[in-house]
Amino acid sequence: MTFYNQKPFLLMTVAGSVLILDQTSKYLVQTTFYLYESIIVIDRFFSLTYVHNKGAAFSLFAGQSELFRALFFGCISTIAIIFLTVLFIQTPKKDKRGLVAIALLIGGALGNLADRVRQGEVIDFLDFYVGNAHWPIFNIADSAITTGVVLTLLNLHWAKSAQR
Repeated sequence: MTFYNQKPFLLMTVAGSVLILDQTSKYLVQTTFYLYESIIVIDRFFSLTYVHNKGAAFSLFAGQSELFRALFFGCISTIAIIFLTVLFIQTPKKDKRGLVAIALLIGGALGNLADRVRQGEVIDFLDFYVGNAHWPIFNIADSAITTGVVLTLLNLHWAKSAQR
């Protein structure tokens, strides 16, 4: 059995790639943009816009104290990463979609946790919109988390359909 067929390799490859892409993209945005600077990539649809998010999704808890946010998000992220790692270990090797989904979730959680530990907030820069209707600005870690959740739901649906 080759190493690349092993679950640890899959976890390191997927979660590690997400973490590296996320942190590299955030570094590039931080070092080349001014805070709140926006560059239109596709007119009336997509811009790169550098912002800081002190809260969670949709700026949830952004108004809380810095100490509360640090403790709350640090604990929640750590618990989630531990839970997901245990889930990854318990997931059968043959369930590649499930393993990839969990690895995406772990990589995304690690990416945003790294920001919170390093600077107390998350860097966001992917800004999608139609006219004046904007989706909240997000980052690669958020994309990996969303993709992991969608893939998990689809995987559950496919598993349920296969049982019928």
